[in-house]
Amino acid sequence: MRWPFAANKFRCNAGGRRRTAPVAKWGMTCVRMDTWLWAARFFKTRSLAKRACELGRVHSNGQLSKPAREVRVGDWLRVSNESGDFQVEVLLLSETRGPAPVAQTLYRETDSGRELRLKLAEERRTTMNFAPAPESRPSKRDRRKILRFRGR
Repeated sequence: MRWPFAANKFRCNAGGRRRTAPVAKWGMTCVRMDTWLWAARFFKTRSLAKRACELGRVHSNGQLSKPAREVRVGDWLRVSNESGDFQVEVLLLSETRGPAPVAQTLYRETDSGRELRLKLAEERRTTMNFAPAPESRPSKRDRRKILRFRGR
């Protein structure tokens, strides 16, 4: 028996996963904050984006934002992640994660934010030269000293 819908439309050549349409949708008016952050590739998973919102690392138009807050075109976001602090303006909305070049079209980073982030990254690189990595793993005794020093 054939299915009443066209099943061939969703098949792809590898892995049984279906290919998605273009990332940005023009008819959308709002998207959840955690979904947009994941689609714009600020975080690897949506749950990490949700956790960042809960910890106060995401601000929307100057206010702390919850994961379910709606993102609209024209909103200003400040996002803090392991790569640095980003100050961006939302240009397009998306609920699907796409390739990095397409994800970068979803937002525009401010020049001052980019300069500050690159400056901090350069400072991190220079401090790494002054604190070389240890030659080997710490011994059990060394680990106890480290824990005692940290106050645990």
